[in-house]
Amino acid sequence: MSKSKSRKNKTIELSEGDVVRLESRLISLDCQHDEEQLLNRTIHGDTLEVIDHLPFHFVDMLFVDPPYNMNKVFGKSSFKRMGSNDYENWIRSWLGKLVDRLKPNASVYVCGDWRSSSALYRALSDHFKIQNRITWEREKGRGAKANWKNSSEDIWFATVGDDYYFDVEAVKLKKKVIAPYRDDTGKPKDWSEEENGNFRLTHPSNLWTDITVPFWSMSENTGHPTQKPEKLVAKAILASSKEGDVILDPFLGSGTTSVVAKKLGRRFLGIEIDKYYACVAEKRLEMAEADKRIQGYADGVFWERNINPESNSFINHIDRQRLLL
Repeated sequence: MSKSKSRKNKTIELSEGDVVRLESRLISLDCQHDEEQLLNRTIHGDTLEVIDHLPFHFVDMLFVDPPYNMNKVFGKSSFKRMGSNDYENWIRSWLGKLVDRLKPNASVYVCGDWRSSSALYRALSDHFKIQNRITWEREKGRGAKANWKNSSEDIWFATVGDDYYFDVEAVKLKKKVIAPYRDDTGKPKDWSEEENGNFRLTHPSNLWTDITVPFWSMSENTGHPTQKPEKLVAKAILASSKEGDVILDPFLGSGTTSVVAKKLGRRFLGIEIDKYYACVAEKRLEMAEADKRIQGYADGVFWERNINPESNSFINHIDRQRLLL
């Protein structure tokens, strides 16, 4: 007898009936398609095979969360750790194909861990201009007895050329003021007094410490073993795309990139090799029709982790129970 799920467990799970219903929305590619046939869809297939059938120069932003160089099971598919050179060659096998699918002013974000990051840098450098390396704190993780606990991951930010879009105002972080300095007239200096505390809007840096990995009580949580948080993807999308732009994710997983793109008014295309997770992505897109909230993002700003602002405007739009940053 299976153990019943806690009422507070919001993890998205699909029944066999759900999969049958949702898989009818998936598409497969075995020939060239134009842009309008593909937008806002999920492709079920192998990225290495699908890329050849994508249109040229239609993507404004590429977000890639490829398998890291480790043994990992993803539903009915899996990835096996390779030698460093083999892994780098594997990256090049799909990255090179994606270049011609991007617009001349497109931006690229590629995720990696400490073991895969250097290979990603070298492969990206062949085709793009590296702009920065973002490191984000992954607070979940097991401790290690003979090593440092692995609690960070990288995201390489690159662009096709020197002409690219970046909206710094869209990704500012709202933080509590620890030292509320005032000017000679007694007015707040670079911060604001609000009903529920003193806050400052800060420019985004390449060190992200406000991210929480999805867990069972969060409504965005799925069973995917390497799911990225919606908040993390939202930062990249808001910084490097405009409403209506096209976002491509060639390793979609359980759909986070497509879901966030939809919530933020962008167009999207995702490719996923595992049918179940492709269906989970479609389920999440369905849920996004009624709920466009992104945990940790409200009123046009990102909130630092573990802050639950009490402002009336915030309460009207965000369920307090879900704002566990």
